Amino acid sequence: MRGAPPFLKFLSRSCRTLLALGLVLILPVAAAAEPQPQEGVVHNVHHPDATHSFVPDRAVIRRMVELGVQAVGGTNNTATAWRRFIKTNDVVGFRVISSPGAISGTRPAVVEALIESLISTGHPARQIVIWDKRARDLILAGYPDLATRLGVRWEATEEVGWDESRFYDNATIGRLLIGDLEFPVRDRANAGRKSFVSRLLTRDVTKIIPVTPLLSHSLLGVNGQIASLSLGAVDNTMRFEQDGARLAEFLPEICALDDIYPRVAFGVTDALICQYRGEERTYLHYAVTLNQLRFSTDPVALDALSVDEIGRARSVNPTEGEKPFEPRLYENCALVEMGTANLTEIKVRKISATP
Repeated sequence: MRGAPPFLKFLSRSCRTLLALGLVLILPVAAAAEPQPQEGVVHNVHHPDATHSFVPDRAVIRRMVELGVQAVGGTNNTATAWRRFIKTNDVVGFRVISSPGAISGTRPAVVEALIESLISTGHPARQIVIWDKRARDLILAGYPDLATRLGVRWEATEEVGWDESRFYDNATIGRLLIGDLEFPVRDRANAGRKSFVSRLLTRDVTKIIPVTPLLSHSLLGVNGQIASLSLGAVDNTMRFEQDGARLAEFLPEICALDDIYPRVAFGVTDALICQYRGEERTYLHYAVTLNQLRFSTDPVALDALSVDEIGRARSVNPTEGEKPFEPRLYENCALVEMGTANLTEIKVRKISATP
């Protein structure tokens, strides 16, 4: 170590001596600010009285949320668990599925419990946003009233608008609709190739927590984590929403954009009720009560379990001509290392919320 300061020469000699003696020098390492993502691990919190006649019990839901946040954060302290994912200056966006309504979509009681839990740690309410794509859906599901009661914001990505500098580019061109950034067509040579990311995500929200229902989807199996993250964050989605093969190809690519998947703290599946048919309509005769909330840093694993749950519920009450779901979307997500799609590799850790 020619030219090195004396203390470095001493350290060098000391290290050589330790190695010669077969000793290992262990230096203290600072604790990581965030927990490592637990790929393929899902924490399933259950309480038999979480709902009554499909209506959530708010006190029970709050207890379930506390246990779920602690489990996914790897600690028995709720504040510590939140701080492992969320910094005090983060703007946290709770992504909900509101178009099916408050009964079959993301249930407001679950979102309320999550936000109350986060606020209780000292996180500013003004830095919390409940969001979906369309304002009309949020209003009909009751989210503006919830936001007012909690002192947080609610936003629709269509209303906030789209960022011209952040987009997903694909040669597939569809029919542009009112609300898409390029409607009406401004450049006929290239219009419709890009799906622009909402300014809500590019300029405001820094952490995303998707809260999705266990609700059937005819092409994807479940209207879950991957679908909600992708389709709600960008415009010009009609070009592939009606085609299962395109969805399976494009959604992982959209989800992987810097402003979407990398900002996800963890995901929550609202599995209080499993509606295995009906999609965005409330069909409670095609629903079973599970009274579960599922938490994971692996959105693909959450969706894979949901698709399996819906498939099993359908098999108990079959309909002639109904085909099994295509798993290509989740297999593609696994291929790009977005999570675990193989059910045999998913570890479900059951947590009872009963006293």
